[in-house]
Formats: sequence, C-alpha cells, structure tokens
Amino acid sequence: MRILLPPSEKKRTPTSSKALNLAELSFASELTHIRAKLLADLPGLPTEPAGPAITVYSGVLYQALGWESLNEKDRARACESIVISSALFGALKVDDEIPNYKLKVKTSHWKTPLEKALSELEEELIVDCRSSTYAAMWKSNPRITTGIRVFEIRKGKRQVITHMAKKTRGEIARFLIKEKDSPGSPEELLMVLAKKFNVELVIPKNGKGWFLDVIVHPTS
Repeated sequence: MRILLPPSEKKRTPTSSKALNLAELSFASELTHIRAKLLADLPGLPTEPAGPAITVYSGVLYQALGWESLNEKDRARACESIVISSALFGALKVDDEIPNYKLKVKTSHWKTPLEKALSELEEELIVDCRSSTYAAMWKSNPRITTGIRVFEIRKGKRQVITHMAKKTRGEIARFLIKEKDSPGSPEELLMVLAKKFNVELVIPKNGKGWFLDVIVHPTS
C-alpha cells in the first residue's frame, strides 16, 4: 500500500544546520533536473536549514497524522508507504530533508517527470489523500487507486467539505500506518477503515478510479 499526501501551506522552519542536498532526495535520478530549475528562481533557499519533510509540513492534515506520537515501527511504515506531493520537489518521502519554502504548483512542470519517477508505485494499492490540485500532478493507474473524499450531512443532504477534510485524511493516514496488515485492494481498504470511520466504497465508472467516501459529523 502507498499513501499519497498533499503538502501543506503551513510549514515549520527546521532548526538544523544541514542545508538542502538535491542528490539525497528520493526520486533524484528522475526529478533533480526540474527541482534545480525551480530552485534557481528561489535564491537563497538552497542554503536555508533543511529537515524531514514530515516535520516541515505542519498543516491540519499533518497535525492529525501526528508524527511525533508515532512509535518507531509506525514511523518505519510511514517512511515506506507515504509519498508527499510538492510544488517544488515533485514527490518526497517523509524523511527527505527540505527547507521551508513557498511556491505555487504548476502541474505542467511535473506530469512527465512524475510518470517516470513514480511508476514503481503502481504495483500496490494506492490510497490517494491529495487535494484535486496536487492530484493533477500525477494520475496513478485508476485500477489500483482509491481516492479519499470527505462529506458531511447537512439538512439531509450530503455536502463536500474542504478544510476539515484535511483533518480526516490525516486521521485516515495515521490509522492505516498503525494497522498491522496493509489492504491490497479497494474492498480490503473499505473493511479496514470501516473499523473506525463511516465509509462507503464507490465503484469506478467511465475509466475513473475508485473512491472511498467518508461521512463525518457536521462541525457546527
């Protein structure tokens, strides 16, 4: 199982003395060229302190994932299974060391490079927790991909939620990381997540991927 996460606009500035090293990042052979090109427009950033991506990103999703409270075994599973999308770096593993940066995503930069870099992911179930913006950077094989959508019921109608959907996706990522057995299919994913969440599996139509809809209680 692989879990795809978006980055977060909110970030922490690392306190380490280590600077960015593009050669040490995951998917370096396929992505270093475009990463270096984008960094050229951000003078000074390569010398800024760098830290693990999972601790640099600090938005709602990452707060719900709760890296600091995961044990060593859970962290090892996260390092193996999570891939984070990034406007600047394309795709990252949780332990890739990056600086605090700001950059708007341009999907056209990344589609071709990521097709090569992430082809290895398409051998396992992919749980896609990305927002639509970052999902457009790389579209995985719909046959093995399950997107996570979050809804709440208001006045008897199902409504999409946005900001707090990030929290739910972070909770789902944490739950999957802590599970002993990784689901190998959308149907198995449904059974696993149904232990904690109110979920429904949406069967693919017209060549689209699977979706797992999570129903949450209204926040107000």
